[in-house]
Amino acid sequence: MTGAARAGASQEVAAVFPDVDALATALDTTGYVVDPGLATALFLAVRLPQPVLLEGEPGVGKTEAAKALARALDTPLIRLQCYEGIDASEALYEWNYPRQMLAIRMAEARDERLAEADLFTRDYLLRRPLLAALEHPGPRPAVLLIDELDRADDDFEAFTFELLAESSVTIPELGTITAAQPPIVVLTSNRTRDLHDALKRRCLYHWIDYPTPERAAEIVRRRVPDSALPLTLDATAAVARMRGLDLEKPPGIAETIDWVAALTLLGVAHLDAVAADTLGSVLKSRDDLDLVRAQGLGWLTGASRA
Repeated sequence: MTGAARAGASQEVAAVFPDVDALATALDTTGYVVDPGLATALFLAVRLPQPVLLEGEPGVGKTEAAKALARALDTPLIRLQCYEGIDASEALYEWNYPRQMLAIRMAEARDERLAEADLFTRDYLLRRPLLAALEHPGPRPAVLLIDELDRADDDFEAFTFELLAESSVTIPELGTITAAQPPIVVLTSNRTRDLHDALKRRCLYHWIDYPTPERAAEIVRRRVPDSALPLTLDATAAVARMRGLDLEKPPGIAETIDWVAALTLLGVAHLDAVAADTLGSVLKSRDDLDLVRAQGLGWLTGASRA
C-alpha cells in the first residue's frame, strides 16, 4: 500500500507513513502493540484522509490508539470527551463573556463606547476541541479524538459529523473558518447505543476485540516493564477466563495493566493467593467480585487447569 494520498492528505504525513508497515513500526516505538487490521485502518484514516470509527468493549485500547497515533506522528492530540448532554458550545466555541464585560466597564471608565463588533473578535473567542483542531496550523494535522461518541445524543452526533465532513465552521460574528490542515479524526464508541448509519457509511470502521492472552501479555509488559513474565502470562490468562463468566463489566486490557501493576508493586512474581486480595484492580462491581471469588483460588490462578 504505497499509492499516492488522495487530494487533501498531507504530503508530509505521507512521507512519514509511506505504508502500513511504517505506521505499525512507529506505533510500536510508542509502546502501542497494533495488529495488522488496526494498523491498516489507521493508515487509511491518515492517508485518504477519512475519519475512522473504532468500536469495541471498554478497555480494549481505542483511546490509546489515537494517543499513540499522535505520538507517532509527533503532532498534538486534541480530545473531545463526549458525555450525556454535551452541546455545541462545549465542543466548538463560546464567547468569553466575563472578558467582554470587563472590556465594556473599562471603556465606560474611559468614557468610550465599544461597538458590538469590537466585542466579538478572536480575542474574545474560547476555542473548544473541535475549533482548536480546525485551527491547528500544522505543519502536520492534529489528531482529533472524539471519545465515546455513543454517550452523546443523536443531535450532537449529527452536528459533529457534519462539521468534520466539511472541515470548517461558520461563526456568525467572524465568518467561515476552514482548516488549513484538516485534522486526522478518530471516533470511538463503546456501543452503549447505535450510531447513525449515515455516520458509519462515511467513516472507516474497525472493531477492536480483546487481545489473545499472549498479545495481552506483550502489551502489559510494555506498560509495566518491571513485571515478571510468568505473572503477566498468568494474569492475562486469568482475565481471559473471567471474560468467559457472566460479568457485569468484563475487564479489558486497561484493567489487566492495573492488576499486574498492583501485583508487581506487591512483589508478586506468579499469580498466587495475593491475587484474590487485589481483584479490585481488575473488577469494578461487587457482583463480579463475588462471581470470580466463587470460582475458587485454583480457578483464578490456573492451578486447577494444570
